[in-house]
Amino acid sequence: MDQIIAASVAQRRFNLILMLMFAVIALLLASVGIYGVMSYSVTQRTQEIGIRMSLGAQRKDVLTMIVGRGMTLAVIGLGLGMVAAFFLTQLLRSLLFSTSATDPLTFVGIAGLLALVAFAANIIPARRATKIDPIIALRYD
Repeated sequence: MDQIIAASVAQRRFNLILMLMFAVIALLLASVGIYGVMSYSVTQRTQEIGIRMSLGAQRKDVLTMIVGRGMTLAVIGLGLGMVAAFFLTQLLRSLLFSTSATDPLTFVGIAGLLALVAFAANIIPARRATKIDPIIALRYD
């Protein structure tokens, strides 16, 4: 009986495992993309950071400004992405067994993970930029 049941759900199990693999790859690509874009935007502002530091801005204030702007963009992107995902998950409803298509734990967990990646993508280059000498940052091209 176990073999008959296993054979009857083999095709669906394969499809779900395949979708899980694609979802993990998509999550990794999204994380790398968010990190790359955020890090690049902070790196492009190195000269601005140098000007602010040379005019007397505190490191903490500059970090707060950079991370605040970056996280504002990340939250807007996450909000739009969650709305789009909410509507697109309705297409997958027939493939799900014991969970709903709009599982709040999944939505919040993935959004939290991407927000954490965005925070790291902002804070790491911003800390690096605030530690360099303002004169070097002003010459940065």
